[in-house]
Amino acid sequence: MQRLADKVAIITGAARGIGKSAAVLFAAEGAKVVIWDVAQEAGEATAAEITAAGGSCTYMQVNTSDLAAVEAAAAKVHADFDKIDILINNAGITRDAAMKKMSTEQWDQVIAVNLTGVFYCAKAVSAYMVEAGYGRIVNTSSVVGLTGNFGQINYTATKAGVIGMTKTLARELGRKGITANAVAPGFIATEMVETIPEKVIDMVKSRTPLGRLGTPEDIANAYLFLASDDAAYVSGTVLSVDGAIAW
Repeated sequence: MQRLADKVAIITGAARGIGKSAAVLFAAEGAKVVIWDVAQEAGEATAAEITAAGGSCTYMQVNTSDLAAVEAAAAKVHADFDKIDILINNAGITRDAAMKKMSTEQWDQVIAVNLTGVFYCAKAVSAYMVEAGYGRIVNTSSVVGLTGNFGQINYTATKAGVIGMTKTLARELGRKGITANAVAPGFIATEMVETIPEKVIDMVKSRTPLGRLGTPEDIANAYLFLASDDAAYVSGTVLSVDGAIAW
């Protein structure tokens, strides 16, 4: 039985990486997937790949840090499908530097996408969920949002903020039949992590009892659980998917 049969799911940042894995999995589980991403070529390729495999997937070029663009995109999805059941706020960027060397531009860019963008998407999409009396919102935090991390003061601030936002969304929207949860990935083998020096990756593996980096599929499976009716009574929680890493 498909766990997301006939559900309409928006997944941000799904052109590649974790988001792409989630889009592939959600489509296989019966969802009508809508990818929101700024990377048009990669987004269209992912949508075409999923469609060719028999799934339902469309791509929309959306800058999630632009409220007007997000509101217009949400209205289009609702007009096309008559509902929006699931929102996966997966889009995120890094602009790493120690605080002393971090520019205001690096700070602002990460805040805009990783925190403000999550707020914009939740605000725009939840309006349709409230109308329907049903919804699943899953926000992407990070293990470093729980622990902090050298050289990532902007990124850790956003990921900690996402946790607070998620808990507030759960309180504000629960009476409307909407759950809100966060997933806190550990170090996942994606293009973003490939920029980290090899000695740091080796250190991460040594501190992870499972002895490996996570895969995009590991996170996609967590998204799937929280987006499905299997998690109907789970709200306001943070699901760490980090291999029990010890800092």
